[in-house]
Amino acid sequence: MKLLLDECVTHDLIPDLVGSEVHTVEEAGLKGFENGDLLKVAAGVYDVLITVDRNIPYQQSLVRLPIAILILAAKGNSYARLKPLLPRVLAALETIKPRDVVEISAS
Repeated sequence: MKLLLDECVTHDLIPDLVGSEVHTVEEAGLKGFENGDLLKVAAGVYDVLITVDRNIPYQQSLVRLPIAILILAAKGNSYARLKPLLPRVLAALETIKPRDVVEISAS
């Protein structure tokens, strides 16, 4: 599975996302793209966009885009805050499908 980490997600998560090919937005040459453009360009190349931006599902339509969004909802975007979500992130990645929006929260 090919994963794209949004600019707001710490790169420190990459080693923990075992079993997937992971790129940052910067590595993919997509730094600075607005969410709509980012999704359009990433769709078809990446399977999942991982972000902490909870507004994306309300701002963007995934109806025609073959990409899923995985939202990490914690009280910050540091590695220490996101690491506890990793077991559920890895489980979600096993079943996530294109156009799914899955939010994983700390609570």
